[in-house]
Amino acid sequence: MAKKKQKNGGGTPATVALAAAGTAYTLHAYEHDPATPSYGEEAAEALDVTPDRVFKTLVAEVDGELTVAVVPVAGQLDLKALASAVGGKRAVMADPAAAERTTGYVRGGISPLGQRKRLRTVLDASAAEHGTICVSAGRRGLEVELSPADLAALTSAVLAPIGRG
Repeated sequence: MAKKKQKNGGGTPATVALAAAGTAYTLHAYEHDPATPSYGEEAAEALDVTPDRVFKTLVAEVDGELTVAVVPVAGQLDLKALASAVGGKRAVMADPAAAERTTGYVRGGISPLGQRKRLRTVLDASAAEHGTICVSAGRRGLEVELSPADLAALTSAVLAPIGRG
């Protein structure tokens, strides 16, 4: 997997962060359908990648602190497990406007990389089962493929079983 730069439309904060870190990645662009009910499943289908290798980035609030959860699109986030992974008691999904304002990305395009404010991050442990995974590159219709170890290192993520289903 070679480092690749986006050719059309300039970089996103996520691709800029990857390039600055010298991390190997592959960028995948696809035609996004605004009517799609699931951005992650749309990405998996468009990229012809199994849904267990495409991860969605969700923002939750754990004991009042915004926290990023990166889980396979094929499943759901276990809020109780997320809270436990960061030593918290209670987790709820964050207000979408707060998530967008804090990360600098729009819903459906939130990347765990290059966020406006660095948030603590938890990556589902299933990511370690794959050589590479795909996460949002910072906008709808753009995914970045990289190793789970690189993603964890770049985001200072904790690996924990936070996905279910």
